Amino acid sequence: MDIAKEIDTRGLNCPLPILKAKKALAELESGQLLKVVATDPGSLRDFQAFTRQTGHELVEQQTLGSEFIHLLRHR
Repeated sequence: MDIAKEIDTRGLNCPLPILKAKKALAELESGQLLKVVATDPGSLRDFQAFTRQTGHELVEQQTLGSEFIHLLRHR
């Protein structure tokens, strides 16, 4: 997959990972991918709700140890 942008939100708690992702998505074009790395376990459900509400696509979510990887496609 061709990741257009990656942001590191490790150590940040809700709502900061979502706010940083929203800002990063605004810089992308339709169809481009954003990778978000987070350590907040709540980010799993937060990004699910965020993509439902905004129309962006949640392509994938992974848990790697204490990190949560979210891959979003700009609508």
